[in-house]
Amino acid sequence: MTVAARLKATLDARGIPYEVIPHVIDGSAPETAAHTHTPGRQFAKAVVVRGGKGYAMVVVPAHHRVDLQRVGEAIGHAGDAALAAEEEIARLCPDCERGAVPPFGELYGLAVVVSEELSREPRITFNAGSHEEAIRMSYRDWAALVKPRVAHISSIPRGGESSSPSPQSAEPR
Repeated sequence: MTVAARLKATLDARGIPYEVIPHVIDGSAPETAAHTHTPGRQFAKAVVVRGGKGYAMVVVPAHHRVDLQRVGEAIGHAGDAALAAEEEIARLCPDCERGAVPPFGELYGLAVVVSEELSREPRITFNAGSHEEAIRMSYRDWAALVKPRVAHISSIPRGGESSSPSPQSAEPR
């Protein structure tokens, strides 16, 4: 599978510059960051969560762990946010491979919350709907298109930023 068709059509229709980066198939956002020569703080990991009123997408740096309590507060469901199951994500994002959802919630009817840390980066790289390609583009262009809410929703697990997955992390890709 290549770049998700809806994502490519959206970026092309708006004339937004981006770079497609082919990479080897891997199993985690930190590994994809390493394979695309992207610092973990600039690799945008999209995580789908569910709360009382439905689903939302949170976007955090590859090496961060999602704080579900803070996510719940950010989406108005304090104490009620949970990671969506793989089956739910497959239903919501049918054109994406498991674990490779791009951080474009509006393509899937999802509100987007981005971590403060990622919002300070000049460029971001993210999965393009497959485990074989990523996209790199300016954060400013991404934010102008997605219009995410910015909030403190993640933290760095013990061990800090690395290019390999943390054994303490239960985070999805």
